[in-house]
Amino acid sequence: MHRSVLALSAALGLALAGGLAAPASASAAPAPAAGSTVTASGYAGSAAEEAGNRAFYAAVMKSALAKQAAQPYLATVYVTYDAGNAPSFRSQIASAAQIWNGSERNVQLRAGSNADFAYYEGNDSRGSYASTDGHGSGYIFLDYAQNRQYNSVRVTAHETGHVLGLPDHYSGPCSELMSGGGPGTSCTNPYPNAAEKRRVDSLWANGLAAQGGSAPLITAR
Repeated sequence: MHRSVLALSAALGLALAGGLAAPASASAAPAPAAGSTVTASGYAGSAAEEAGNRAFYAAVMKSALAKQAAQPYLATVYVTYDAGNAPSFRSQIASAAQIWNGSERNVQLRAGSNADFAYYEGNDSRGSYASTDGHGSGYIFLDYAQNRQYNSVRVTAHETGHVLGLPDHYSGPCSELMSGGGPGTSCTNPYPNAAEKRRVDSLWANGLAAQGGSAPLITAR
């Protein structure tokens, strides 16, 4: 199932459709902005979603810049997330963070307070998605049904890829993480390919320099 959310809050999509069994009480994500529309059937990405993806990246980068200013010798940008509102997906979120942290030098994900973005869980006909208000905060929503139908770590890693600046590319092969649900439910690959890894490292290296960061974003692993 493919879907697009064109919202004032710059929603970003993943064309997947599956999740874990719903707990007794689900954590609801912030309501989408008024004027949101949902379209389905054969969706393959849009300029609006790409613009939303860039807005999310810029919002998280703004927060990262503030952290870097406080620690001018910081070699790597750390993006902090809060998984407290998605308890059913703690394992998948940790796995997704580990996958991305093992793939990148210039940006790393870590759990913590005062987070740059948060994960939420629940039921949503749009499936899972990433969203931002464009002012330094955002969230990833993980849909139960979607994560039952598709590999849950792939869903989570894909949505996390949006936070790191990658757009959807549904026509790509299973080896491409941002192809989302395009390759079908049999695709279980949760890892970004070499091009996606390079793209993220380039975004965070060049992005910080372009926005006034002074520290080199190179760190040994």
